[in-house]
Amino acid sequence: MSATEILLWVVFPYVSMAVFVVGMIWRYRYDKYGWTTRSSELYEHAILRLGSPLFHFGIIFVGLGHFMGLLIPKDVTEAVGFNETWYHWIATYMGSVAAVMTIVGLAILIYRRRRTGPVFLATTRVDKAMYVLLALPILLGTWATVQLQLLGDGHGYDYRETISPWLRSLLYFQPQPELMTDVPLPFKLHITAAFLLFLVWPFTRLVHAFSAPVQYSTRPYIVYRSREAGNTTRDPRRGWEPSTRPRDRNRPTSTRN
Repeated sequence: MSATEILLWVVFPYVSMAVFVVGMIWRYRYDKYGWTTRSSELYEHAILRLGSPLFHFGIIFVGLGHFMGLLIPKDVTEAVGFNETWYHWIATYMGSVAAVMTIVGLAILIYRRRRTGPVFLATTRVDKAMYVLLALPILLGTWATVQLQLLGDGHGYDYRETISPWLRSLLYFQPQPELMTDVPLPFKLHITAAFLLFLVWPFTRLVHAFSAPVQYSTRPYIVYRSREAGNTTRDPRRGWEPSTRPRDRNRPTSTRN
């Protein structure tokens, strides 16, 4: 093994995931108010309603496909009835549909951000870099799928014999970089771009992917009350209070001797 291969397939993945984990913890503890999508729906929603579902549903299916293909061993899928033919069909053709959804959705979102004036003005340099680093592994993964899986011979390249055990070896802290030696270039570029994305993930708005609105359905209603002059006879207090009818200031009040 050369020093470059060890750097690419051992050192870089560990550095990337370490920065990802530590960065997410730091971001959650010290930048909770920045843990947001920084939604721009207020500026434009017609194009957003088209591009956002395409991208998000597409990337969810892509993620599930990667989970099944990379983290679940080949003998396990075969034991539950997914032979090589079935797996290839699901991973290649359904994965291609999910990839097209993701690319089209992302292209619509980028077009909206570039062509809608207020949305473009709200776009930071970090956002621009994020879109580039997000699109890179998606496009490289699609290229690898089309060239090696759709247009390749037989069932295409069997990455579950090389890439999958290599990734699991990193999780077991017993890295086997030699498994990546003969992996085709498109897959190598896709993997490198993916780890680069994880490296910068905690410092972008992508952190919202790990947010779940589990308390949304049980949270109390937000009560809005007018604070116009003349609607109250006393100074307003902070905090929540039951709403009552405003008192008529011209109506005399009884006093007790």
